[in-house]
Amino acid sequence: MSSSFRAPPVRSSDEIDFVRLFASVWQQKKLLFIVTLGAGLIAASYAFLAAPVYKVSSVLRPAAINDLDALNRSEIYQLPPAEALLKVGAALDSYDTRLSYFRKNQKLFEKFVRPGQTLEQSFQEFNHDSIRLILPEADKKNSLSAYIKLEMMYPKGVDGVSILNGFVDYAIATERERITADLNVIVKNRLRELNGKLDSARSNYDIEKEAKIASLREADSLKRAQLQDELKALRSQLKNLRSDRIAQLNEAIGIARSLGIQKPATPSSLGESAVTSAGSVMRTEVNNQQIPLYFMGVDALKAELAALQSRRSDDFTESRIAQIAKELQLLASNREIEVLDARKNEDIFLAGVQPLRTEIFRLGGLNIDMSKLRLVSIDQQALEPLVPSSPNRPLIILLGLLFGAVVAICIALVREALRAARVNAEGDKHDPAGSTLLQSVAQLDRQQESGNKSLQK
Repeated sequence: MSSSFRAPPVRSSDEIDFVRLFASVWQQKKLLFIVTLGAGLIAASYAFLAAPVYKVSSVLRPAAINDLDALNRSEIYQLPPAEALLKVGAALDSYDTRLSYFRKNQKLFEKFVRPGQTLEQSFQEFNHDSIRLILPEADKKNSLSAYIKLEMMYPKGVDGVSILNGFVDYAIATERERITADLNVIVKNRLRELNGKLDSARSNYDIEKEAKIASLREADSLKRAQLQDELKALRSQLKNLRSDRIAQLNEAIGIARSLGIQKPATPSSLGESAVTSAGSVMRTEVNNQQIPLYFMGVDALKAELAALQSRRSDDFTESRIAQIAKELQLLASNREIEVLDARKNEDIFLAGVQPLRTEIFRLGGLNIDMSKLRLVSIDQQALEPLVPSSPNRPLIILLGLLFGAVVAICIALVREALRAARVNAEGDKHDPAGSTLLQSVAQLDRQQESGNKSLQK
């Protein structure tokens, strides 16, 4: 069963009539103006009464190559411009460097010192809130070169320009002193190493010299002993030869006396001794056999025997003995040892130390004026700002007006909602039938929908 009754459409409570809502809010334009103006006045009061804060900045870039050329050409300390910039940046960011500068320039930081705080506590607040180091972003493509930026925020009455510029100069000077100290330590260590090598060369030379002298003396002693042994052996040999000659002479004298050979003779002359001749006769005898010694005759043999028996030394009979005496005389003094001992400046005889001496002389003559060494280029120094960086008065006033407008709109909407709720409540009290009618219409709609579903089934 269906019904042709249709209830009048009822507006859902979730739907919002924006036109009616805007009209209801616009009716409260006086409230909107007053609240917005009040918020703007409060923001303007804060903007003009708040203590102004100023901001200064300084930009550092890598130094030119020629500024670090003297240091890099020393071949002792290599410092490219980019690395020098990083070192200065590390000094600017160093807590110790900042605290040291804070302590040495307390007059500049009087405004940052709070009553009841220690110097370190005041510095901690300043270091955390007032100064900031900015590095270039790694993915920033529009950066033409590396740089380091230092920013400082400070209130009115503080000489921020002097503080920032002074701190930059102090950090550069501190880093320059560190590099100077490092360079001096490296040079001293290098000189100590070279001098150690030179002392080692001297020690090796002294050892080699002593070894050479000892070797020469040992060779001389050995040669002298060998010559003396040879001389002794030769003299013993000559003595034995002399004894043998005396024995031969005694034997030959006995034979010559028994043969009656008083004067020197030959075997042929001995056979013809009985033959006499009126004239002088000269004989020549050719014989390849050695004539026995007794043919020398008793007189000659006795004369030789007497000479041998009276001889005191046989050295003159052997030429080698004179040569040995000469060699022994030469061995009495070794001129090479005397020359080695007579050396005054032995450093000139050291081998392979010329490069060491050259390097020592070069390091000793290094004359790098570190006071004029430019580690970085100050691309922008801190300048006195013309206007404070905060508070931003136009922005604060604009935000205050916007906030006031939003608050005013919210107040207007709340008031309109409260008014509508009050009107609905009063309407329900004066017209209960209307409310009952609406409930009946809603019930009929639900019944009709149930009937339609039953017919469909």
